[in-house]
Amino acid sequence: MDKNEIICLIPVYNDWESLSILISDIEKEAELNTDYSFSAVVINDGSTELNNLVLGKKIQVEVVDLKLNIGHQRAIAVGVQYVLNEKVKSLNKSGVQGHVIILDGDGEDKPSDIIPMVKKADNKIVFAQRVKRSEGIGFKTGYYFYKLIFKLLTGKKIDFGNFSAIPFTLLNQVAILPNLWNHYASCIAESRINIEVVPTERGNRYAGKSKMNTANLIIHGFSSISIYFDILCFRVLKFSVYLMVFCALLIGFVLFKKLFTESAIPGWASSLILIVLSMVIQLFSVTFIILLLQLSSRKIINPPNSELYKKFINK
Repeated sequence: MDKNEIICLIPVYNDWESLSILISDIEKEAELNTDYSFSAVVINDGSTELNNLVLGKKIQVEVVDLKLNIGHQRAIAVGVQYVLNEKVKSLNKSGVQGHVIILDGDGEDKPSDIIPMVKKADNKIVFAQRVKRSEGIGFKTGYYFYKLIFKLLTGKKIDFGNFSAIPFTLLNQVAILPNLWNHYASCIAESRINIEVVPTERGNRYAGKSKMNTANLIIHGFSSISIYFDILCFRVLKFSVYLMVFCALLIGFVLFKKLFTESAIPGWASSLILIVLSMVIQLFSVTFIILLLQLSSRKIINPPNSELYKKFINK
């Protein structure tokens, strides 16, 4: 009987020391779980530092070099398409089943969580939900407000990152999602693919410092929100309508007090209400036009393409 395949997909940029330790920890998991066959595909995202990775001694490790640095999320997209076409399709022809595990190479995604995630990933994608984080108070505060803003702007909840288990049977669907190239986790959450989250504790970085600075974190957060651009525009429109109704009621109240009562109304009150109303109308108009332009762009149909990765690989 063939073992279930587990292919670890790991994007890396100038973090070879941590990656070597991660590969060693994955090998330990392979020794403990002999019912599974582990391997790893490392997407070298245009690293400028020399590759000093000690290849796995107990599992197969393949390093795929990209022509240039395209960013963490696009490196994941390239990796998903590469694994699908170069690995999974041939395994499927042989009747082999398995999962692709997407995890970072710094140790914060713990290999010990792989098997529990795989066991739950039956025809659905399982994400690791962080119930305990290892970052400092600054990052935790920023992440809290990110989730709050995400919920406010999109009406959706997202409390997981890239660490996930994808069954081979769903990989073809994931590989052709157009928003995969923008933000992996948000793209899957926005799609209609079944997902589940499992509670995990975030590990500690093995070595070095994170390459993600504050600016990159903010851009990463806005990228996840941009996946829901249509919903965002609609929510802004709805909020604008509520404000216009509120301002209209205030204007009616001011006119009523002025015409039918002897109560004094400050002169600036009506002026302020009219100014706010005009601003809200402008917000509504601009958002409405943007939403129409966005919806009209849907007439341009780009056929699904699961082989874009070939343009990025350095061969």
